Amino acid sequence: MSGGAARARGARRRWGTTPQLSLVMTVLNEERGLPAFLESLSAQTLLPDEVVVVDGGSTDATVSILESWGATATVKTTVIEAPGANISEGRNLAIERAQHELIAVTDAGTCLDAGWLDALVAAKREDVDVVAGFFEPMWTSWSERLFATVLMPLRDEIDPDTFLPSSRSLLVTRDAWRAAGGYPEWLDYCEDLVFDLAMKRDGLRFAFAPGAVARWSARDTWRAYAKQYYRYARGDGKSGLWPRRHALRYGAYLAGIAGWLGPYPAVVRPLLVLGFLGYCAKFFRRAWRRRPPGALATLRLLTAVPAVVVTGDLAKMAGYPAGLAWRRRSRPGE
Repeated sequence: MSGGAARARGARRRWGTTPQLSLVMTVLNEERGLPAFLESLSAQTLLPDEVVVVDGGSTDATVSILESWGATATVKTTVIEAPGANISEGRNLAIERAQHELIAVTDAGTCLDAGWLDALVAAKREDVDVVAGFFEPMWTSWSERLFATVLMPLRDEIDPDTFLPSSRSLLVTRDAWRAAGGYPEWLDYCEDLVFDLAMKRDGLRFAFAPGAVARWSARDTWRAYAKQYYRYARGDGKSGLWPRRHALRYGAYLAGIAGWLGPYPAVVRPLLVLGFLGYCAKFFRRAWRRRPPGALATLRLLTAVPAVVVTGDLAKMAGYPAGLAWRRRSRPGE
């Protein structure tokens, strides 16, 4: 039996019908969104047995809000202050300090549907190590709506067999977390994907719970959006993820520029435009399915789709080589 298969077998234990459960998360300056998150947590149809939060060094009222909520909540709440801890370090520390073997993971920047935790637990069977929840957009501004509408996948785009869950909506056993080596503390972005892939490599079994929905907002400015996707791509480079996908993106844009500047523009340029619109088809579909009421608002949304796609691609093309350069210098895992 391979080492991965042995770890997977060791990560499976027989669960009772009502296992005790810890919810963990990390926070950093979440004063603005934290009250709405805590309200959604209090409204869960199934409450966790405890909440463990690691604060990475907030300078606002985050810690006091959590402590005030915990003092009156029916759920045992532990707040651990760990200034300078990144997301991976915070999650690992929270899981280490959690008292129960079943761990739900989310982010304080979300709002949880009332049945979120119930749906995660309902999908946990004896032969399942990891339950992947889903996520949907929410917004308070036009920019947040634009970015979330275009970029967040639709439910029918998800293949449950290959879906890599975000740790804003996840249920995992402590043994599965341990078998994967925990969250990668050397990585600042894309840490949840690396964690997912490690569990996949170890043969741990995933289930998809589409009804376990955590809602979150996209960035609210173009600058913040570009910075976010730069960091995502830099995380890909640091962790060596998706080299073919990034290479294809560079190749497509280089070919497009060469074709646009080359001879026979009357023939080539219309074909390039059609090709780009085809490339954007998935994003147009998302925008159409989530379109706002009114023809003018819908038109405004659809006409912004290409700008969103190009901005994100340029940010990724800048971030990925920065991550590769870091990887060559640092050689993570050695």
